[in-house]
Amino acid sequence: MTNKESILSKDGVSYVLPFILVTFCFALWGFANDITNPMVKAFSKIFRMSVTEGSLVQVAFYGGYFAMAFPAAMFIRRYSYKAGVLMGLGLYAVGAALFFPAKMTGNYYPFLLAYFILTCGLSFLETSCNPYILTMGSEATATRRLNFAQCFNPCGSILGMFVAMNFIQNRLDPRDTEARALLSDTDFEALKQSDLSVLIAPYLMIAAVIAVMFLVIYFARMPKNGDGNEGDGIGITLKRLCGLVRYREGVIAQFFYVGAQIMCWTFIIQYGTRILVDQTPTGLETRILGLLGIDADGVITEKAAEVLSQGYNILAMMFFICSRFICTYFLKYVKPGMLLGVLAVVAGILTAGVIGFENRAGLYCLVGVSGCMSLMFPTIYGIALKGLGLDAKFGAAGLIMAILGGSVLPPVQAAIIDCGTVCGLPSTNASFVLPFICFVVVAAYGFRTKHEA
Repeated sequence: MTNKESILSKDGVSYVLPFILVTFCFALWGFANDITNPMVKAFSKIFRMSVTEGSLVQVAFYGGYFAMAFPAAMFIRRYSYKAGVLMGLGLYAVGAALFFPAKMTGNYYPFLLAYFILTCGLSFLETSCNPYILTMGSEATATRRLNFAQCFNPCGSILGMFVAMNFIQNRLDPRDTEARALLSDTDFEALKQSDLSVLIAPYLMIAAVIAVMFLVIYFARMPKNGDGNEGDGIGITLKRLCGLVRYREGVIAQFFYVGAQIMCWTFIIQYGTRILVDQTPTGLETRILGLLGIDADGVITEKAAEVLSQGYNILAMMFFICSRFICTYFLKYVKPGMLLGVLAVVAGILTAGVIGFENRAGLYCLVGVSGCMSLMFPTIYGIALKGLGLDAKFGAAGLIMAILGGSVLPPVQAAIIDCGTVCGLPSTNASFVLPFICFVVVAAYGFRTKHEA
């Protein structure tokens, strides 16, 4: 049997086409995740809010994951993985389309509702697609297969970042936060409506793309692995899952990992802006700004710093993608838990640099952290679900609920950032002690499971 067959076949059945279709969904939710991270800064500016208020975007976004994970698992258990994927795509499209009526109200909170509905769809998708991928081949290659599928998630993420940088951040009115605060109510309202028109356009386009994807999967023949068998009662299943130390600790590790990921990718904008504003641009930064039509003479303005920070975020995501392919290859030779633990330790060291450096070196460390994070989500997922059989449907829900870390922890970091100075450090730097703690938890889980296959 070839290596390819061992990854994408089982009992003589090839899963190549279903794997491709489901893997495309990984890219779709990656797009949603990473077009959203810069919106904390964008909404804060558009509605003249604090960073803490802007971070409610992440609360609504990742709150949807938490709220819908177990209903999604019950739905999938009752029907099928394919039905779960279709439900997820439908809610995703509806949530994205709701950005238009939200813009018409001119208020912030309808956008939060749209984000919540959108991410209810993403919760369905992740609860369905991750365990579905695990079934598309032998159990021995399940973690490697999931890591391979997850390699395409950051491809969508990079596209989301690119769209956010070029079609939202770069097209918003260039007036900075202080200048907007001086506008009259009438002028501010006109500016707000103009900026919101810019912001919603990509979401309406992705709603159309999702609708097409819905139809493709609806008419495609998909495998029925695990369908039609509801297993034991919910109470018995949950009791059995909670009794498994590897699974229980996996949910905790996933909570802290997702929190670290979202904090690093959301607040790189604030971190980079603080470092780059009023600095002389490097040659590369000057060329990037020139390509985007932004004046790069003299010192870096707030808008230019925000755009450049998103550029560094894209660089971080490219590093993330390359690292995931490399780490997936190494999983052929190194136990997943061991590799997870080592990468978490390196991530912690780099995060210490993010905290300690007050110049571009800290920004470079923050980019480096993404390379270490590349393996973490699917590896924690694969280790925690290993050998669960039909219980994997509810087990997957618990791991998706752990994405709540992306809702709970960023507002705490935002509150620290709003302090100004903490223990003699700029609060933006000091706030990265939270991701540092998260990586300590992930490292502990990796080394505790280092003997897992």
